[in-house]
Amino acid sequence: MIGHLQGTCIFLSEERTIIDVNGVGYEISAPTRTLANLLMDKEAELWIHTVVREDALDLYGFDTLGERDFFELLLGVSGIGPKSALGIISIAPTDTLRSAIASDDTSYLTNVSGIGKKTAEKIVLELRDKMGTIATEEGGRKEEKEALEALISLGYSSKEAREALKEVQDDTQSTNEKIRAALKTLGS
Repeated sequence: MIGHLQGTCIFLSEERTIIDVNGVGYEISAPTRTLANLLMDKEAELWIHTVVREDALDLYGFDTLGERDFFELLLGVSGIGPKSALGIISIAPTDTLRSAIASDDTSYLTNVSGIGKKTAEKIVLELRDKMGTIATEEGGRKEEKEALEALISLGYSSKEAREALKEVQDDTQSTNEKIRAALKTLGS
């Protein structure tokens, strides 16, 4: 199995990339945040999850080992395939998703195409206990939710506000910092 790749990014689209490793190009599907961090003709390093099927060998790439582990947890939920799991990881930082699942909040999950309320509830039910100590990080989740509500009250659509908050660095702590950073993104 392929678990890690390091090479040069030779192709980049909204859904996948091709990384050249010593003359071999590996096509890798990845979350939007991971793809946004890659640059053409520059060094790239991704943690890989390999899916082997009868008719295909698919690679899924992630910036961190934690993202890959969360992706694999999602795949363990019946009815969730690689494309749905990628969609979930693309909507918010992994820590935010873990906190949402630990606190029974399905609102993030239902924003993914193909994931309805029942499937979101199933994900929460099956993964809640596996999130364990993540519930102690609920403060960061609360600040993101407050920032989202503030941006919506300023007249931005829910989708615009969520997209802007996805661009905010994970180490941004307070609600005000999150709002300021999101407004800079929305203003550019």
